[in-house]
Amino acid sequence: MKFKKSWGVLALVLAVLVALTGCGARGSAAGSGNSGSADANGSLVGISMPTQTSERWIADGNNVQDSLKKLGYKTDLQYANDDIPTQVSQIENMLTKGAKALIIAAIDGTTLTDVLDKAKQQNVKVIAYDRLINGSPNVDYYTTFDNYQVGVQQATSLLTGLGLVDANGKKTDAKGPFNIELFGGSPDDNNAGFFWNGAMDTLKPYLDAGTLKVPSGQKNFNQAAILRWQASVAQKRMEDIISSAYSSGKKLDGVLSPYDGLSIGIISALTGAGGYSPSKLPVITGQDAEKASVKSIIAGQQYSTVFKDTRKLGAQAVTMVDDLLKGKQPEVNDTKSYNNKVKVVPAYLLKSVVITKDNYQKELVDSGYYQASDLK
Repeated sequence: MKFKKSWGVLALVLAVLVALTGCGARGSAAGSGNSGSADANGSLVGISMPTQTSERWIADGNNVQDSLKKLGYKTDLQYANDDIPTQVSQIENMLTKGAKALIIAAIDGTTLTDVLDKAKQQNVKVIAYDRLINGSPNVDYYTTFDNYQVGVQQATSLLTGLGLVDANGKKTDAKGPFNIELFGGSPDDNNAGFFWNGAMDTLKPYLDAGTLKVPSGQKNFNQAAILRWQASVAQKRMEDIISSAYSSGKKLDGVLSPYDGLSIGIISALTGAGGYSPSKLPVITGQDAEKASVKSIIAGQQYSTVFKDTRKLGAQAVTMVDDLLKGKQPEVNDTKSYNNKVKVVPAYLLKSVVITKDNYQKELVDSGYYQASDLK
């Protein structure tokens, strides 16, 4: 009997020890979970991109998705085809599926307030990707390029192409006057204002001096803006400007275009209704280094584009998400510029590069962004 009792007591002690050990293990995991690191790997991250009509957004989405998967995250990548209700619905579905973080390139930066309120209620972290989300306090971080500087680069490359400044940005003896036309981005994209302001601040001294003239008279952003960055709208506007301001044979010397897709539309208008030869086009700028425009630059048609290496942008967004889900504070380098009307969103800004016929090989091919065969 004593022997049996001893075994019974021993069994009871062992059971208690096992239970305590189990509790300790669960408690440790719970503690790690509170710091954000225990269940980070395997978490679902929603990636909301605006459209597949631009090759850059396809590249962005794929880069972000692939990088997250390499870190062990699950992903839900969606494209909204420039339809605002579709983007809202897709983000709602991501939240329903249990997403722990969202990376959002907004179609309209003012229409996501309600769905981001839901994200906040579920403690979901939100990264605004390349386009600032306005009107919501529930945007944790923002990553983009220095968009004001992009505008400066576009305007400077226009001046360089016209011969008013040299390759080092120094003023030349050229007097002009040169006739130019101005195009702006989509008014519902917060970046468009930064591009415009950077460009116009750079061009203003030349406009004020009469070195640059705008025969159409359309010098305000609201006149120049192209909703949803649509090439067809830019083409139609350029055709209208040609027929109204250049019908007497006046020469157009340059076009400030903030995006490659618009540049393609502008070139179509000039070589069509405008009667310009593809080999004798005005100086035309752009942005995003899309393949079609890089080919156009190589062919001597479009003059320049601004290259924003989306590999670096995607990597930064992924790093931010990874830090947030592991309880770390993401690195930022700008805490003043991006006020979304509710808060200043801490941001990480990357640098962009002007691409011309002279440096496309080094910046785009040698860097591995494109294969040489992509540009033939």
